[in-house]
Amino acid sequence: MPSPETGASSDAAEAAAERVVDALAWVHVSGRRLLCVRTHGRGLYYLPGGKREPGESDEAAVVREAREEVGVELRPATLRPFAVVDEAADGYPEGTRVRLACYTAEHTGEPAAAAEIAELAWLTGGERDRCAPAVRRVLDELHRRGEVD
Repeated sequence: MPSPETGASSDAAEAAAERVVDALAWVHVSGRRLLCVRTHGRGLYYLPGGKREPGESDEAAVVREAREEVGVELRPATLRPFAVVDEAADGYPEGTRVRLACYTAEHTGEPAAAAEIAELAWLTGGERDRCAPAVRRVLDELHRRGEVD
């Protein structure tokens, strides 16, 4: 039934409020700091990662995204789930959430900015305000576990 204020149905309003972006990310800590990336045109930092391509598994997507964004090769046999974070999606319309499946993995190569990545940063829990909301949650969990400063 349309609401008197907007003329829109409450179902449509609920659907708009429940948009979810499914994404994957690599969580990598070195020297008690979390590897984060900032894309061109964005102010906040994210984790290396992105969305699945059609038919791609989580594991294949994380490996591909890490290669594309920071130039490292993840070792698939070492991939481990870290957490699934549900948080407000930065850079999307209000009401959009990101469901970020995070993985840890051993790798070869040194992380370096590639593709759409403008900058790498190694951040601590005290620098969480420089990150997108989902990354803040990951930093909080890493800090709680004593893995980052």
